[in-house]
Amino acid sequence: MAPKRGSSGGWWPQGGDDDEPAEKRNETGEGEEPERRPPRGLETPGTRKSSARYSAFVGAAFVAIIVIALINLVNDDDSGILGVSDADAGLPLAEFAVPDAAGSLPGDANVAQDDCESSLNPCPSDQSRTPACEIDAMAGEAIRVCDLFDKPLAISFWFTRGGDCLGSQDAFDDAAARYGGRVNFLSVNVRDTRETVRSIVDERGWRVPVGLDADGAVSNLYRVGVCPTIVLAYPGGILYRAQIKGGNLDTGEVNGIIADLLAASRERAEASR
Repeated sequence: MAPKRGSSGGWWPQGGDDDEPAEKRNETGEGEEPERRPPRGLETPGTRKSSARYSAFVGAAFVAIIVIALINLVNDDDSGILGVSDADAGLPLAEFAVPDAAGSLPGDANVAQDDCESSLNPCPSDQSRTPACEIDAMAGEAIRVCDLFDKPLAISFWFTRGGDCLGSQDAFDDAAARYGGRVNFLSVNVRDTRETVRSIVDERGWRVPVGLDADGAVSNLYRVGVCPTIVLAYPGGILYRAQIKGGNLDTGEVNGIIADLLAASRERAEASR
């Protein structure tokens, strides 16, 4: 776990915020339908679908999410999809640096939290390393998450293998254009090739910075198990919450999530004065 860092909590953008906080959404649990009726939204008016077909759909979707989670989760006692537990709130974000998809820097992400590969003190010379947020950004070739801690921060994790959440990234890019003066945005692709990511970015016209997590190290560090996962942090890099959804978010939903982050950051700043 990354060492805790302090935060003044005093940041707030100039001017008022006209955006309403995100609406809270009801959560629905799984279970058998006693009247054999599919859930609202899956049934076409005037038609009936068998409960067996619906059960197969739910079972396949559940298995897909579990498989994705197992692929991406870090294997330790603290594993668990980020944002599921309220205990994560208030923790400092783990530091990382990723190659910029728009650049030419090769290699995997740097997720080192300190300058030594072991706990030995002093650190043996052959085990020294450069922490993620102390690397040379190399004129924009690398993206250091710590450079984005001066404002509220939204990080969207996505991948194409085993999931389809490009629509959510379209909405995330729209939100970045709308809130970019008040919130920092970073898109992180997990395990796709640079060529694939660039092709998608060019085709869809995204302007938000996109980092490459080629080997999934950042995804594991943040315990990402669902596409999309949007990590929301207060100024100073302190986790507010994570938004996870097994499907696409539309522009209105993402705008609401960002408005909620701004409102929560404002409340936190005012409470610390």
